[in-house]
Amino acid sequence: MDARILERPAFRLIGHAARVPLIHEGANPHIRDHVASIPAAEHERLKALSETDPAGILQVSADVDPDYSEGSELTYLHGVAVDADSAVPDDLDVLDQPAGTWAVFRSSGAHPSALQEMWAATATDWFPSNPWRLRPGPSILAILDHSADLTTATCDLWLPVERDGR
Repeated sequence: MDARILERPAFRLIGHAARVPLIHEGANPHIRDHVASIPAAEHERLKALSETDPAGILQVSADVDPDYSEGSELTYLHGVAVDADSAVPDDLDVLDQPAGTWAVFRSSGAHPSALQEMWAATATDWFPSNPWRLRPGPSILAILDHSADLTTATCDLWLPVERDGR
């Protein structure tokens, strides 16, 4: 599994948020509908606001049920990362992130199945064999490259972590 650990200063995630149900397999139609409701010009405006890593348009899942129960609600934010002291337009939602450590996992292949398989492997393989555990915070997905029809993609999954005391 391709993973790296990064220390990040505080930053902000800004964009358009919606409450949606958690769906484990396949594309989430509620997220798809939310993203489709955002005009193309707004996507371009968000891209122009992006100023720090993770770069580009991001898919952010926050306020997720601790057990990741299918059908539970989460906050989905379609947006970008900016510096902690950046001014944010009034029409955008904000998720402030404190300074901290992030595990970044890379996935390539059929989308979204390769990403969903990597998500599962972090829980069953990576976390049990590494001295890290999840800490409070959102998961952030950055799509680095994709086919025109989005059936294949290369993605970075950012998860907030802290040292495990074991």
